[in-house]
Amino acid sequence: MNVQEIRKDFPILEETVNGHPLVYLDSAATSQKPRQVIEVLQKYYEHDNSNVHRGVHTLGSRATEAYELAREKVARFIRAKSAEQVVFTRGTTESLNMVAYGYARQQLKEGDEIVLTPSEHHSNLIPWQQVARTTGAVLKYIPLQPDGTLAMEDVKTAITPATKLVAMAHVSNVLGTIHPVREIAALAHEVGAIMVVDGAQSVPHMPVDVQDLGCDFLAFSGHKMCGPTGVGVLYGKRELLDVMEPTYFGGEMIDIVELHSATWKDTPYKFEGGTPIIAGAIGLGAAVDYLSSIGMEEIRSHDQKLVAYALERLSDMPGLSIYGPKSGVNRGGLVTFNLDGVHPHDVSTVLDAEGIAIRAGHHCAQPLMRWLNVGSTARASFYLYNTESDIDALFHGLQSAKEFFQHAIG
Repeated sequence: MNVQEIRKDFPILEETVNGHPLVYLDSAATSQKPRQVIEVLQKYYEHDNSNVHRGVHTLGSRATEAYELAREKVARFIRAKSAEQVVFTRGTTESLNMVAYGYARQQLKEGDEIVLTPSEHHSNLIPWQQVARTTGAVLKYIPLQPDGTLAMEDVKTAITPATKLVAMAHVSNVLGTIHPVREIAALAHEVGAIMVVDGAQSVPHMPVDVQDLGCDFLAFSGHKMCGPTGVGVLYGKRELLDVMEPTYFGGEMIDIVELHSATWKDTPYKFEGGTPIIAGAIGLGAAVDYLSSIGMEEIRSHDQKLVAYALERLSDMPGLSIYGPKSGVNRGGLVTFNLDGVHPHDVSTVLDAEGIAIRAGHHCAQPLMRWLNVGSTARASFYLYNTESDIDALFHGLQSAKEFFQHAIG
């Protein structure tokens, strides 16, 4: 994996910020886009722009072919049995909401249990709160170990015969923890529950095989994996998608419409009402091609090397608290931290003055912030275009922030 050659594919990395070369360490929020994806989007709009599934003219046929080819690419990328198991959505958030409103609200009843972790992104927490509120189901939480991991003994205690749904992130967007989804899915299935996986931070960074994981639903976003914003995927087992209700209605998703009733098309089309995210899906297909050409095993290995280097480098800084697993082996490519006495937003502002982009805030995980006993944190996240020199820049930038605020405080 030649990172210097890969960096040439990303035009934005040639930018300067505040007079400094851009050091982009916020890929967990959104990744940058390679020329190969940008050019595919431009080609679609310049040569093939048309609605899909409707017109029989040439442009409509070309657009439809490219759109459905993208669905097939995504299915192969996550090792789905068929393309019909891939639904295009606006992103991970919409995908999870579709499962909550189209499946869980129809299937769950009072007293049924929904098992979660306290470290979930709000998108994988609030929908289940709403399901519990409207159905009478009960939310249960698997406790976290001090380093943010899960103990299988606690998982086994939390999952009971009353459990109907288990939902968790494959990789925590704050702690970087990689949860043992395969083993937890097996436990869920033993009691007849389904497993819903938030793959927003895993699908872009490591090989994900839905059949091997045993998940029933998987949600992820295109913009975190070198694709466009505004497009995502909901994967589901066919038998579950077939009983799941659409969550919005209109053109294209219908089969027959009468004055007082209507029927729906088969999966996946019944979930894609209206004009779908055509260019976004095609761009996501190009992103899948790009990542596949590099190799997801190689990308995962690169992430591991970077996070191990970051943990080693940042651990040498007095006054810096690092959250999550201490080893880079069982964590994704991000490091979340706080600098003693300095608000994360102030840290981010000082780093930005040196051209370094990180994330600061609660990362849409307020319950986890309370578990950590902090109001917010700073997060540096890495991807295939980052290098150890980027982490060195982060280290020196944090030293500058520390010195600046020590001097300001006096």
